Amino acid sequence: MVALGGDPGERPAYRAIALVEAGYAPVAVVSLGGVPPAPCPHAPRIRVVCFRANPLDTRGEAEYIARLAARHHWRQLIIVPEESQTTRARILFERCTTVGLRWVPVGDPGSRIAYDVVYEWGALFKALFLERSC
Repeated sequence: MVALGGDPGERPAYRAIALVEAGYAPVAVVSLGGVPPAPCPHAPRIRVVCFRANPLDTRGEAEYIARLAARHHWRQLIIVPEESQTTRARILFERCTTVGLRWVPVGDPGSRIAYDVVYEWGALFKALFLERSC
């Protein structure tokens, strides 16, 4: 279970933790995106692994998770992005890993929807045309 970062409320992290608690995965891997980084969430009955991507973007998250999946011989990942990030995240993760990917997007905060739409269009253009590698 992988929660992508960026949301100040860290809704992806809490959705990922809830899915691990429900038995969908053995561990929640949480990206500490944003500036300043979000704190690593605590969950008393499950294993939570937090990381900070380098570069600090979705591509960096995809690269880190691909290495982690290879190291642990994972065959499938459940990714929890924000809805506006899902298309771009899917492109980047498919470039970086061959494991099976399932997607459980969470809604974007209403207060940031205009920013998210503009940001994601620019970032999608970058992923499609400027930075085409993993």
